[in-house]
Amino acid sequence: MSRIGILFPGQGAQAVGMARDLVAGCPELRERFTEASDILGFDLARVCFDGPEDELTRSDRAQPAIFVHSVVALDAFKAATGREASFVAGLSSGEWAALYDAGVVSYPDALRVLEARGRLMQQACSEQAGGMLSVIGLDDATLAALAETCGVELANFNSPGQTVLSGAIAGIEKAGLRAREAGAKRAIQLDVAGAFHSSLMVSAAEAFAGVLSEITLHEPSIPVLSNVSGKPHETCTGIPSAMVEQITSSVQWVKNIQWMVGAGADTFVECGPGKILTGLVKRIDKAPALHNICDFQSLERTVESLTSI
Repeated sequence: MSRIGILFPGQGAQAVGMARDLVAGCPELRERFTEASDILGFDLARVCFDGPEDELTRSDRAQPAIFVHSVVALDAFKAATGREASFVAGLSSGEWAALYDAGVVSYPDALRVLEARGRLMQQACSEQAGGMLSVIGLDDATLAALAETCGVELANFNSPGQTVLSGAIAGIEKAGLRAREAGAKRAIQLDVAGAFHSSLMVSAAEAFAGVLSEITLHEPSIPVLSNVSGKPHETCTGIPSAMVEQITSSVQWVKNIQWMVGAGADTFVECGPGKILTGLVKRIDKAPALHNICDFQSLERTVESLTSI
């Protein structure tokens, strides 16, 4: 039987209408939104299903929204197939969904953590204006040197040849020019609130440590890949410091996928809005079978494919 890695997207994957079709096809999943709304103190289903977009894109809304969409997709997948993950990983805030699936954090606590994480990151963006730049077509060594000369940082190693830089606006603008001069195929400033996964998020990380000190965590039941190290979290005692560090450090997504493939993952299922991670995995390693569950149609397609194996 195939060994499945389940993947969870992070902030940026949100879109108005997210999870509406999936909940319509599986009405029992609505309870997840009801519970989340009670915990968060606002109608999460309304924000996800109907927007408005400017509210959904707020970090304190987007991060719990993507988490809940990911969980309902995961619930639907497990109910329909009876399959469990052998490994889990999430990109940035999506790592909390991975920790949830591995039994490290409860559903209510994950919601509280992500609301606080998003709110603190949004505050940090207000304190220090910053931006992010997606660069395609330059190797890591060239980008590292370019980032240093422009005073910015390497934020996301998304796939070979696709890396995101983060830092102050002036440095990001300079890095865009330098990247194109160095032969980058594309260098595009991202539509984000600030310089995520950089030292400009230090104030958010420091405050987030206080949030995690009040959360009970358990040992992972399956390997959960760490964005910081690129390898699985070893014990729950090290998870809080790693998840605080994640806010300011580079996301080692390429290493996450490579580790799981090396450990035997031959199938990946992305649970949550969009299929960004599926596209990244395809560029990292073409061997694994790839599926995503973002709506009812993609759920049916994934279930049909996996139950025929």
